[in-house]
Amino acid sequence: MAVRADPGRSRPTAVVLRRAQILDVASGELSAPRTIVARDGVVAEISDSTRTVADAVEIDVEGQTVLPGLIDAHAHVTQASGDFNEILSWSPQYHAARTSWVMHEMLLRGFTLVRDMGGADTGLSRAVDERLVTGPRLKAGGPIFAPTGGHVLTKVCDGEVELRRALRAEFRDGADHAKLTLSGGVVSKMRLEALGFSDAEVLAAVDEARLAHRYIAAHVYTAEAVSRALRLGVRTIEHGNLLDDECTALFLERDAFYVPTLVTYWAIISGAAGHGLAASKRAAVEDIFERGLESLAKASAAGVRIGYGTDLHGEGLRFQLEEFRLRTRVQEPLDVLRSATLVGAEIVGEVGRAGIVAEGAYADLVVVEGDPLADIGILADGRSLRLILADGDPVRPG
Repeated sequence: MAVRADPGRSRPTAVVLRRAQILDVASGELSAPRTIVARDGVVAEISDSTRTVADAVEIDVEGQTVLPGLIDAHAHVTQASGDFNEILSWSPQYHAARTSWVMHEMLLRGFTLVRDMGGADTGLSRAVDERLVTGPRLKAGGPIFAPTGGHVLTKVCDGEVELRRALRAEFRDGADHAKLTLSGGVVSKMRLEALGFSDAEVLAAVDEARLAHRYIAAHVYTAEAVSRALRLGVRTIEHGNLLDDECTALFLERDAFYVPTLVTYWAIISGAAGHGLAASKRAAVEDIFERGLESLAKASAAGVRIGYGTDLHGEGLRFQLEEFRLRTRVQEPLDVLRSATLVGAEIVGEVGRAGIVAEGAYADLVVVEGDPLADIGILADGRSLRLILADGDPVRPG
């Protein structure tokens, strides 16, 4: 039987991984060879058994390392181009086709769950669930929300009533979260230090999310903007490259999450993305990248819960795994891997189901050649990926 996922095809009844050495991302320990049985999209058994499983696809992974499927907590699956004007010119059907391809490529990099932070709606989540699209599980948040004069590619809302109305519609339609732009951006027209939305508007958004049993994420950069967002009840901070000690204390006090996105700046600095960007903007990107590394180190040392995010677009999407290498400049490989598994599962409300290899969890697994704790490049370059199990369906990269 072929080991690949085709849109519309049902998954195998069962998949058995033999002689699997499982990396426990909580402890950092590697298990002795085990047998993993996945059935109906769930890990049904982890044992020493060598018995034959009826109607199963058998795969021998001797000498390889089995990890939980990876989680990108800040992705943009609908942004297949880095030129936002180009995206706006696409027909809806062409845009859907490009998005489907982006999702497929993300899965081949080992990402079995992504949290979309602006662009994807619940129709795409449904398409994945119904196996019409081959890709990771998707947590969709709908459009990005901004006030007049705010950040790019957003749904503009002014005033508490307008914002509440828009959020109610998104949450009614099944959005898992909503993102507000509470500061400017590095390459947008809104100044980096400028604050978006009034306190009353943010509190209204947080209240609507609470009523829907959902949460608010915030695009922010400066320490002032991060502290303000946390005090107003925002649950996840996106980017946050300019943290100070007050910020890290507030993360802990408010039980919030930090999702840096270093690779999106690295892609521009390396020349892989951001073509046509003005020299002054490139200099700003270089500075914000270095400050982002410093903030990541500060947050990590303080014990802040940190998710793995990338915020890539267009030609930069292929560097989704490079975030692993960048973060190990200031973090240990195991801490980065926890961000992309255990913490990611906390962020998206899938604790015990995603980000872990355990009986009863999703059969979302990654098999790599070598030990990523000894060499994070095993994950970062993607060439050591041997197999992805997505919802119990085996997929070979390449």
